[in-house]
Amino acid sequence: MKVLSIALATVLAAPRIRAFAITRSSVRSCASTVRTMSSVAESETTTTNNPLLQSDDLPKFSAIEPSQLTPAMQSILEKLESDFDALESKLAETKDSSTWSDVLPALEKMQHPLGYAWGIASHLNGVKNSDELRKAYEENQPNIVKTSMKFSQSKPVYDALMAVQKGWESEEKKDDDFEMAQKQRAVSNSLRSMTLQGVGLAEGSAEQKRFNEIKLRFAELSTAFSNNVLDATKLFGLTVTDPKSVEGVPDSALAMWAQAHQQHLIKEASDEEEKKKLSEAEVDPKAGPWRITLDGPSYIAAMQHCPDRDLRKQVYIGYMTRASEFTADQLESKDKDTEKKADAPGKDNVPIINEILKLRKEVSGILGFNNYAEQSLASKMAPDVQSVADLSNLILEKALPAAEKELAAATALAREVGGDEYSEENLEKLMPYDSAFWVERLKEKTFDLKEEELRPYFALDAVLGGMFGLVDRLFGIEVREANGKAEVWHPDVKFFEIIDKESGEHIASFYLDPYSRPADKRGGAWMADCRGKSEALGIDVPVAYLTCNGSPPVGDKPSLMTFREVETLFHEFGHGLQHMLTRATVGDVAGINGVEWDAVELPSQFMENWCYDKPTVYGFAKHYETGEPLPEEMFEKLKQQKTFGAGMMACRQLLFGMMDLELHSNYDPYGSESIFDVQRRMADIYTPYAKPIDEDRFLCGFSHIFAGGYSAGYYSYKWAEVMSADAFGAFEDVGLDNEEGVKEVGRKFRETVLSLGGGVSPTEVFEQFRGRGPSPDALLRHNGLA
Repeated sequence: MKVLSIALATVLAAPRIRAFAITRSSVRSCASTVRTMSSVAESETTTTNNPLLQSDDLPKFSAIEPSQLTPAMQSILEKLESDFDALESKLAETKDSSTWSDVLPALEKMQHPLGYAWGIASHLNGVKNSDELRKAYEENQPNIVKTSMKFSQSKPVYDALMAVQKGWESEEKKDDDFEMAQKQRAVSNSLRSMTLQGVGLAEGSAEQKRFNEIKLRFAELSTAFSNNVLDATKLFGLTVTDPKSVEGVPDSALAMWAQAHQQHLIKEASDEEEKKKLSEAEVDPKAGPWRITLDGPSYIAAMQHCPDRDLRKQVYIGYMTRASEFTADQLESKDKDTEKKADAPGKDNVPIINEILKLRKEVSGILGFNNYAEQSLASKMAPDVQSVADLSNLILEKALPAAEKELAAATALAREVGGDEYSEENLEKLMPYDSAFWVERLKEKTFDLKEEELRPYFALDAVLGGMFGLVDRLFGIEVREANGKAEVWHPDVKFFEIIDKESGEHIASFYLDPYSRPADKRGGAWMADCRGKSEALGIDVPVAYLTCNGSPPVGDKPSLMTFREVETLFHEFGHGLQHMLTRATVGDVAGINGVEWDAVELPSQFMENWCYDKPTVYGFAKHYETGEPLPEEMFEKLKQQKTFGAGMMACRQLLFGMMDLELHSNYDPYGSESIFDVQRRMADIYTPYAKPIDEDRFLCGFSHIFAGGYSAGYYSYKWAEVMSADAFGAFEDVGLDNEEGVKEVGRKFRETVLSLGGGVSPTEVFEQFRGRGPSPDALLRHNGLA
């Protein structure tokens, strides 16, 4: 990713009233949970001392075990059911006279223990995955979903919220009353969300019963989809022994692969003595052997730098067939779960996708929509599918000719220097597993700059220092390392505090988990909510999880990042800033909560622009050994590279976004066309120069739309990029070398985009910052497509 992952998707999924914003999906009814509570669950150990029940502070990660999840859930759900029944009775009696404080603040307090405990479980499931945690998570998930649906479909709550909204109609409105604006947005968002979650379905009706069955199945399917992708990623490993196959590969990649091979041997060793011997053995990155995996840094390095075409093909097909019929048998043979129910999802994601699409079509029909895309867009900025298509086609008109030129140039270079296997007689056109390699060679030739030459200047700690210096300049905040003030789930994890420089107050904190860990950590990068700002809960210091999968330290070298990893770090920090710098105090709209999905990428993509700003880059680009700054000519080449390959990248993103919408609007999951037919059909439009190969099962790993929150919403990246580019244009307008002007605009960006959260509509937030609506001109200009 670069793209935001499952954890963020879940946090943003909805206001808490709808589905416990951090539930991630969803479980046996509360009643049956209470009836089956064991004596163990009632013991002192599993309740009073259970760290998952201590929701008044940061998580006690060192004390958390998978075995504690079920007792915690049983205890929480028992009390929650009792408290909610009492609240419903009270609201039913006073529904016409209900006030704000009677409803959402009361619900927020009531739901907090569940959101806290389940949020920790969801987080650890992504960053410290294990068989024990996975089993506990899957066992409890149905209960969480059922409880979530009970809240979402509560007519007493809905009627009370309607009464609150009606009561405000007679009150005099004040344009600058942010406190009231938050409350109004929270109520209107909740009413809309409850409608989309089936509150209007008749109690006990066949439609309601089926709707709730589908919701439970969704949770099971999306979790299975995600687990299958993780397991298939871990399954693949290609050992390379021939130095010719890795000739010219950067030293950092060789070191990473050599270390991966050593770790694989240690893992497979039969006894501790052998493990010890292997761990003490000297690794020679130049001599190998090397082990290539499908983990992000490893896979990308192989595709961009391995000269061996057959090796690249193996790795590419391995990646593109993850969690498909090609890997299902191997995954099944490794599955230790011997007590699966009859309709449990299998290890092949193709039938899982087919079932998800059928169920989404059915559930949207129950709610009165023509298709699932309509249902999804009902809670987003984009008014309809056609509006998204119009924007996509506007960008495609500029991007496609550029993409075709880019690929033609890479192909010409391959034919010129690649040897007979790339001649026109032997190869009609570059294959997908050739493109990244030759585009990288073309970039090196064009700019006389290799990615490996930049890495020594991008040591993680230095990059963090530069990034923190930037937000000091722009937003008036100081980021301080605070390791030891919070428990962490892995030794690599860092903890930081944010101080407002004007007041001197500690206003936020965040965890950073920077490196890839293929054994137990999901791929991609994401931001998630650890603690959200909330007046009702008395939380005024929000806390975020920032998770990346960057290049880890190798041997005695620190983490030396690729420039793309630098951009990803800035991207995720942008999400974190919106969560942490919020002024909103109503939990349902504080920070990222309540922000329309297609606006949420604004601050993250905005932050990426600063990776090309000279003062920012020179705030961190120092050689990790000598301390020498990045040479001026290298920085200039880096800036020139910004638009290199922009056409192909834009077309790729447009393909993903429009393929997603097509699958959720016009595609008939009951018809003769397959999901891969749709992929090929959409590729003919958006990437006609790069058709999928026969083995391509990309959709089987498309977690964003089948296991995250981006279903019928992947277009959000481009939609928000229009706003983020235009927002950065405000800084360009005053001059990036105008320090006072940049600071002034930066403070305004903090006061609007980063502070207002979901308390104000994103359209209004943007207009407050920019003084007008967004324009795509800056996006096209920044990508060299104007």
